Amino acid sequence: MYRCAARIPEQLAELIESFAVHVELEKGLSKNTVSGYFSDLEQCAGFLKSLNLTDWTQVSHEHISLWISSLSGDDYAVASLARKLTSIRLMARFLVKEDIRKDDFSELITGPKMVRRLPETLNPEEVDRLLATPDVNTPYGLRDRAMLELFYSSGLRVSEMGGLELHQLDLDHGYLRVFGKGSKERLVPVGSRAIEAIRSYLDAGRTFFVKPHTGSDLFLSERGKGISRKMLWVIIKRCATVAGIEKPVKPHLLRHSFATHLLNGGADLRAIQEMLGHADISTTQIYTTVEDSRLIDQHSKFHPRNRLGD
Repeated sequence: MYRCAARIPEQLAELIESFAVHVELEKGLSKNTVSGYFSDLEQCAGFLKSLNLTDWTQVSHEHISLWISSLSGDDYAVASLARKLTSIRLMARFLVKEDIRKDDFSELITGPKMVRRLPETLNPEEVDRLLATPDVNTPYGLRDRAMLELFYSSGLRVSEMGGLELHQLDLDHGYLRVFGKGSKERLVPVGSRAIEAIRSYLDAGRTFFVKPHTGSDLFLSERGKGISRKMLWVIIKRCATVAGIEKPVKPHLLRHSFATHLLNGGADLRAIQEMLGHADISTTQIYTTVEDSRLIDQHSKFHPRNRLGD
């Protein structure tokens, strides 16, 4: 249950709490996402209180702009400020939907300009070195190779990888059933190399980690429990160091590499969107920018008119 701090005016607090329940239960948003929105709205309500506003019907876009401006000098990243505006916009729509307000007070709000960073990726040669790192003569190596192969083969999020259970696998048909953000289900293809690595782990590696309390988790820790996100990070970072990769390698870097390499190979953007589990195609389109950047770099290096001054 969501409860605002006692310092928040009652009428502001009640609607924030109602909004949080609405987006979690009716919209199916994850608890982490809802908690983020709730925290933003509670912070905004504290600011509105300082302006002697105690009810959402009194709030205008000027008040919200003042709030965002007050945060701009507090070293908030642009992405954080943009998320706070998203929280406000969703709240404004909720108030209209519930007939608490007739107007959407967020429509005229202008937010900080987002500069989308291009996701860094590994090149295919770096991926090969990374995947070859685990020693497959040990149970740990079989597990780590299977995880790395699956990360790169299917572009899973780290939360999805850590939560995989045996019943989600269909290796005979080459796919996984994944429950992503908002508990949305999708089917994700698994490549032949990853299938081979997973089979090897299941045949000769997983039993080493099984304990009496072990459940149906696919990838297990030394204690026989499902492997944690933190441990996934540690394993990938360790393998990257052994492989001599100087880039900061994280689980999401393999997801970015998966998408970029598929696009470079000619895969359809909509298909990549489905595999990644992106709700909006605009999120997937960042990878087209990566490809555009690569093409510009290639043109700059190799077109004869660009090398006249060499």
